[in-house]
Amino acid sequence: MTRARLRDWGITIGTYPTGPHNAITDVPGVWVGHKTLIYDRPRIARTGITVIMPRAGHIWQDNCFAAYHAFNGCGEMTGMHWLAESGLLCYPIALTTTHHVGTVHEALVAYGQEKGLTDLSALAVVAETWDGWLNDLDAFHIKKEHVYQAIAEAKPGPVAEGNVGGGTGMICHDFKGGIGTASRVVDGYTIGVLVQANHGAREDLRVDGLPVGRLLADIPQPWDNEPAASSSIIIVVGTDAPLLPHQCRRLAQRAAVGFSRVGGIGHNGSGDIFLAFATGNHLPANAQEPVTVQTLPGHKMNPLFSALAEAVEEAILNVLTAAETMTGYKGRTAHALPLDRLQQVMTAATINR
Repeated sequence: MTRARLRDWGITIGTYPTGPHNAITDVPGVWVGHKTLIYDRPRIARTGITVIMPRAGHIWQDNCFAAYHAFNGCGEMTGMHWLAESGLLCYPIALTTTHHVGTVHEALVAYGQEKGLTDLSALAVVAETWDGWLNDLDAFHIKKEHVYQAIAEAKPGPVAEGNVGGGTGMICHDFKGGIGTASRVVDGYTIGVLVQANHGAREDLRVDGLPVGRLLADIPQPWDNEPAASSSIIIVVGTDAPLLPHQCRRLAQRAAVGFSRVGGIGHNGSGDIFLAFATGNHLPANAQEPVTVQTLPGHKMNPLFSALAEAVEEAILNVLTAAETMTGYKGRTAHALPLDRLQQVMTAATINR
């Protein structure tokens, strides 16, 4: 069976138009790169790194306003104290696995220093979800050079989804999870989303409101007996709208709406952390004089909120339609969402509505 994106199967979420690639890279200047590690010797690796680079990699010199929201905080996203204090995103954003946050953080800082992109020590942004069911997490597979390779691969255009980068070993709603993305265009602005989805229970999964997880309950679970105790999702939101930090925070909070539409709840052991950045204002890192900025009136945020909910919902579903069945650590298998049966269920539901 050929894996494809949600819309390729005739399933459309919401009403707002997408950008040309239906991806976070539809926001001008936003690039994405992956480094995927899949091998069985000397120890089993099902892991990687995904890097999001605003401003075509010039985020070090031309910062942007940003904010975050912890829907449930059993997870890590570094640099958030300074981001909350300053309202500024000054680094690329890296997504990876739990035990490699330190390695990836150090590599991002080293890259900025070695390339002459910054002359100051900075607090890089690295977020994680746990891939220890399919990946031998304690083997510490990810090295500095892998982070550099992910940065080198960063580019605009279509974004690889599913079992790639930081999402390689992830599980979503008890199906194979990973990386997904989507975008919307509203009032002349683009809003894009990228998720690393490693969360959710099968019975909670919904597709465009339909309880698909319950209808596909016969698909084998990845777990031996009980599900793993923790699960998480990282949601990164980018837009070219001219938003101030408090407006970015409002946007980050609304990511929870799309998350919940698919069946996300925010369980106790879940690290559900959302980051929103806005490139509509330019903020030179070494500015010596006041910088003029623009902002949308508060009521003009409403269409962005609605479009964001759609994009988050679709990005998570794109994870599930793109990800392929994977066998990994200790012979464990996470099965892909069966797309033929998904289409059958959705077609039947449309006929009966």
